[in-house]
Amino acid sequence: MTNYASLCAQLAALTDGVPYETANLANASALLWQELKDINWAGFYKMADGQLVLGPFQGKPACILIPVGRGVCGTAVAENRTQLVADVHAFPGHIACDCASNSEIVVPIHVNGKVWGVLDIDSPLFGRFTEADREGLENFVAILEKIL
Repeated sequence: MTNYASLCAQLAALTDGVPYETANLANASALLWQELKDINWAGFYKMADGQLVLGPFQGKPACILIPVGRGVCGTAVAENRTQLVADVHAFPGHIACDCASNSEIVVPIHVNGKVWGVLDIDSPLFGRFTEADREGLENFVAILEKIL
């Protein structure tokens, strides 16, 4: 089980006093990649021109643009809530950027009360993400929301 308190403390230390969005998101994705077990993608999409645009990440090349309401990421934005998906193949409208991904968690990121983007994490394991992951990653995102 992931120690999210430690993960959040590491993120806070890495981003403290750093005013550079790309650098902070790059380090955040690297931290997730390093600390989370059984994942194959961890990164960010940012809202731009009414859609999600690929940001810093760790993993294989990914989809560059995702429309709001489409796939797990777009649904997280449209519903403004975390999506915890045990089997992405059963998710309506799933966008398969990496055919090895079988489960996914997507957490909306808010800035000034609006959805700024999302944290997206994929796993090759079915049912990889739990309610504990949801809570821990929402806390992780809360740290990012203070610096974006």
